[in-house]
Amino acid sequence: MLHGGIMDAPDRKLLDQLQRNSKVSIQSLADTIGVSTASVQRRMRSLREAGVIQREVAILDPKPLGLGITAIVAIELERDRLDQIDTFKRKAREDRQVTHCYCIAGDADFVLVVMAADMADYEAFTHRFFFADKNVRKFRTSIVVSTEKATSELPI
Repeated sequence: MLHGGIMDAPDRKLLDQLQRNSKVSIQSLADTIGVSTASVQRRMRSLREAGVIQREVAILDPKPLGLGITAIVAIELERDRLDQIDTFKRKAREDRQVTHCYCIAGDADFVLVVMAADMADYEAFTHRFFFADKNVRKFRTSIVVSTEKATSELPI
């Protein structure tokens, strides 16, 4: 069980199974991990309360939803003032087209993953999100040609 932030082997096995399929039954988890169903329920409650399990969501295929463009965008900001960085972070967190936002060290300040219906939709996003922001010095876009691996599973 999770004690003082440290997980034991059954916790890790439980999390590994849940991140592959959160709809698996408690009984199946208990059988796979080798603990009782009551133990699985206690462990899951503890992992949720500790924030290790942050959310349980459905992973959607973007294509049938009309999202044909995935763009990886590197952004350089004009200034390094904390308030402007915080404003950019907030804007990225709130925008539904931005699915990932990473503050990075290196040539750029941020990397975003942006979903769009098509190139016209992505162009409208760039005008709204980058060109309208005086703090964006420049951005470089790479359009994803094919997705060879995309997972939310952590290597545990």
